[in-house]
Amino acid sequence: MEKRGAGECLAEYNGIIKENEDIYRNLAKILGLSECSFWILYTLRTNDTELVQSEVCAYMYQPKQTINSALKKMESDGYIKLEQGNDHRSKRISLTAGGIRLCERTVDRVIESERGALECMTAEEQELFLSLFHKYTDLLKQAMQDISQKE
Repeated sequence: MEKRGAGECLAEYNGIIKENEDIYRNLAKILGLSECSFWILYTLRTNDTELVQSEVCAYMYQPKQTINSALKKMESDGYIKLEQGNDHRSKRISLTAGGIRLCERTVDRVIESERGALECMTAEEQELFLSLFHKYTDLLKQAMQDISQKE
C-alpha cells in the first residue's frame, strides 16, 4: 500500500468530519429540531446526571448566549424546566414529561443508531478509533495553541 501524504489524509479527514456534521444537521431538520436544541437534548440524554447551563455549554463547545437562547425557547415550548442551581448564577436543566416524550421520538433513536453503528465494530476497533481520534485532537490542540501564542 502506497503511503499517502498529510495533505491527502487531511482532505479525507475533513470530508469525513463534514459528512458526519451533515448527517446530524439533516437528522435534526428531519426530526423538527434546531441543531442547537437537538444537541442540548442529546447532551441531556447521554449524561447520567442533571446538568446546569454552563456544563451544557462546555459539553457542546458553544457560547453561553447560543445555549441560553435555545434553552429559553425549549422552556417556552414546555420541553425543559430551568431551576435555580447551587449558586445564584447557575440554572439546572431538567426535562419535562413533554421533553422526555420528545427525546424518545428524536434523540433517543439517534443514540440507539449510533450504538448500533459502534457495535458493528469489534471492541478493538472501537478502542483504536477512539484512541487515534483523541491523539489527533490533542496534537491539533497543541498545534493551534502554538499558532495563537505567536499572534
